[in-house]
Amino acid sequence: MPSRLAANPILKASGSDLLRDLDLTDDELQYLLELAADVKRCPADYAQSLAGKSIALLFEKPSLRTRLTFELAVKQLGGNSVFTEGPVGGREPLKDVARNVDRWVSAIVARVFSQDTVEELARWSSAPVINALSDMYHPCQALADAQTIRERFNAQEKVKVAFIGDGNNVAHSLMITAVRLGMDFTLGCPQGFLPNPEVVAQAEGLAAVSGASLSITHDPREAAQGAQAIYTDVWISMGQERETARRKKAFQAFQVNEELFALARPNAIFMHCLPARREEEVTEAVIESERSAIFDQAENRLHAQKALLLMMLS
Repeated sequence: MPSRLAANPILKASGSDLLRDLDLTDDELQYLLELAADVKRCPADYAQSLAGKSIALLFEKPSLRTRLTFELAVKQLGGNSVFTEGPVGGREPLKDVARNVDRWVSAIVARVFSQDTVEELARWSSAPVINALSDMYHPCQALADAQTIRERFNAQEKVKVAFIGDGNNVAHSLMITAVRLGMDFTLGCPQGFLPNPEVVAQAEGLAAVSGASLSITHDPREAAQGAQAIYTDVWISMGQERETARRKKAFQAFQVNEELFALARPNAIFMHCLPARREEEVTEAVIESERSAIFDQAENRLHAQKALLLMMLS
């Protein structure tokens, strides 16, 4: 690592898994964000950091941002990646998949339908496993989101993040990461679409330590009031197509439009993990406005994931 980062504490994550956001210690989270910023500023300094290492990308779900940013991250750090798409463990037991793949690669990046799948891979793999999305968490997205928010707001400024929509995997990871970093977090969601109670309890404990506030409301206007970052996600995720009619009805009042966005701070930004369904969860006017940070978030997936690979494999 460049000497400018040498003062950081010894980290436990080297060789460890990232299956959920809380697998990172507070020191590791802070270090990752500092490293991601440095990688973004000085990419050439890290160009051969993963020389001789190979990373397996095991994807059950199609992807644009996650696949390309991980493949590019590995390549730009001097390593090699191999990609497979389809059910992980569909043809043979997961424990056999894990114990085959870990003989060939330095790490496994898994984008899966179920958190159980990534947990089982990690249980049997001697190589570190990174959760690149599951039904419960999206830690790589949350790292990029935190980097984006840090770039947009003064470090001394108290930031309120409002997530408007489904209490899903993206909301879980953002909630945990935001309150750990001292950001106030409000989730505005319809009845019946609350986040996982265990995740909320964990976030409440973290908020008590960091001094952040955490609240959940069924009023999107209350959630958006005074926010510096308004975040949303699709109403119907992959695998939920049978619930389309019910979900569209439930989320109709939770669209992020100009009227809702006007309740936020004058310097507020709009965030979305993408892909977006325009004129559904967000209007064209908001997503294409100067306040939109969606492509900064997408770019920062590359830098945050580079930092993660460096920390876990260097």
